[in-house]
Amino acid sequence: MTTKIQWHDRFNIGVESVDKAHQRLFSIVNKMVNYDEEDEKGRQWVCAEGIKYFKNYTLRHFADEEAYMQSINYSGYAVHKRVHDDLKEKTLPALEKDMVESDYSVESVQHFLGICIGWLTGHIMLEDHAITGRISNKWKYERTEELSVLEEAVSKVIKELLGLEAQVISEHYAGEDFGKRMCYRLAYRNEENKKTHVFFVMEEKLLLHIINQLLGKQLTKVSKVVVDAGSLIAQQFLKRVGSYYNSLEVNKLEKVNILSTDQLSQDFGIEYPQYSMLFNTGVGYFALSVKN
Repeated sequence: MTTKIQWHDRFNIGVESVDKAHQRLFSIVNKMVNYDEEDEKGRQWVCAEGIKYFKNYTLRHFADEEAYMQSINYSGYAVHKRVHDDLKEKTLPALEKDMVESDYSVESVQHFLGICIGWLTGHIMLEDHAITGRISNKWKYERTEELSVLEEAVSKVIKELLGLEAQVISEHYAGEDFGKRMCYRLAYRNEENKKTHVFFVMEEKLLLHIINQLLGKQLTKVSKVVVDAGSLIAQQFLKRVGSYYNSLEVNKLEKVNILSTDQLSQDFGIEYPQYSMLFNTGVGYFALSVKN
């Protein structure tokens, strides 16, 4: 069950209309967290209506917040709006589609709630506080053609190696929780001594699906063998992606770390990656983030 999120004064950015809207969004999400897992019909109705209301309220809030940013000539407006657009145009529609197709399964609703809670808290604390100058803007990169090439390379490799279709859920993944997952951080160094950190985050059920396919077994739990195999899968996956996307320099691997959820959040909190994407394969979610 997803944990409820409590409003704290530290979420306030000091703009009354924005702060009230954020409190309302927290309230909407918490009502959805309270659904009864045993009451399937009730869950479907509550989640369908809750998601519709959350989406509509979010769109209104974004429009108001963007108008405010323009009224004060906020220098980070373009990047901030891109983050809003990504949630509106990719993340929410993809999550909603996943829930409808699964008939609002517990798992799909948990994906929705986990990502939305993580997005809300992270976005308010980092991006929205930057509007009033309390901190610097963490997303420093606009969408470029290179991102499209990288997305295409990742989708191609998923199809080639696993026979799965990868749908982009978000182009601004900031470490949000999407269920039980394994987080790998791979450190590379090129010939010019430049470092690249790649974060490969896999939902446990996707990792098990991949390993079961490779071994022809039906493992159901993540053991040390599975964790170690996941590290090798991440390395081979990235080499393959690098063959299609030359800018991803992953030839000289220095170190692989397995991160906890808190460690991933701390790493992302220092500075967001240059490219950071969340995908749905139909049998599990995974994220790929590149920090140069």
